[in-house]
Amino acid sequence: MSLHPSGALPRTAYGLSALLRSCHPEPALAVTVFVTALAVAAGRGAAGSAAVAAAVLAGQLSVGWCNDAADARRDTACGRRDKPVAAGELPPRAVAVAAGTALGLCVPLSLLSGAAAGAVHLGGVASGWAYNLRLKRTVLSPLPYAAGFASLPAFVTLGPPSQTWPAWWATTAGALLGVGAHLVNVLPDIDDDLATGVRGLPQRLGRPGCRRLAPAVMLTALAAVVAGPPGPVGLTDRVLAATAGIVAVAGSALPGEVSRWPFRASLAVAGLAVALLLLRGAAMG
Repeated sequence: MSLHPSGALPRTAYGLSALLRSCHPEPALAVTVFVTALAVAAGRGAAGSAAVAAAVLAGQLSVGWCNDAADARRDTACGRRDKPVAAGELPPRAVAVAAGTALGLCVPLSLLSGAAAGAVHLGGVASGWAYNLRLKRTVLSPLPYAAGFASLPAFVTLGPPSQTWPAWWATTAGALLGVGAHLVNVLPDIDDDLATGVRGLPQRLGRPGCRRLAPAVMLTALAAVVAGPPGPVGLTDRVLAATAGIVAVAGSALPGEVSRWPFRASLAVAGLAVALLLLRGAAMG
């Protein structure tokens, strides 16, 4: 594989493809789309929404690449052929440099939304890095997910034109969705995690505990979005919430110990929760 002259970043199509696959593209793209939709609904305008999209994408890329760089030795030891670094397609330094570069871009891009909004978003990104570098190995592993997801509504509403903190229910729903995503994201990797000394909260709960707790957490997030805003709950709200609830329960119950579908189901639940937020967009901030 040919590398950038610095010896770090790839410059071939194959190397760039491996680097892209190493950034955890599914959640990075999903979170970026969801938050951009909230920005549009909150009246951030074309330029403001584009700034939000760029900042969130840079932050998500930095966290994803940081994760693969931090886990390079563990993934290699566990024979993770789905990870480009562990499969020998990329050197660990490549994803480390990519993570640092994305983080460097995230700072000015976040501040385009103003100092308060930018600081909140950067705090959420920092929580993702803290998870990768330390907290994933502790019982506090859900906290970075909660903080990171809770920061996203604030990033939208603290920017112009509203420049206000989001409603409590939006922040609460974001935090709970983050915790739910954490619980189902680790399901396929629990055995490898325990074998390599990672004992976060999901690993301590085990698969049965995660499968029971994850839908409960996500259903509570949906309840906050439906019942929190002022005004009556409409039929569309009820249908979206019921659909999301079914997906949450079914996703966590999907058979197979190493399936990624429970995590994809959590992304679908998050998407439906965002749809509910869009219906209540004016009340969010």
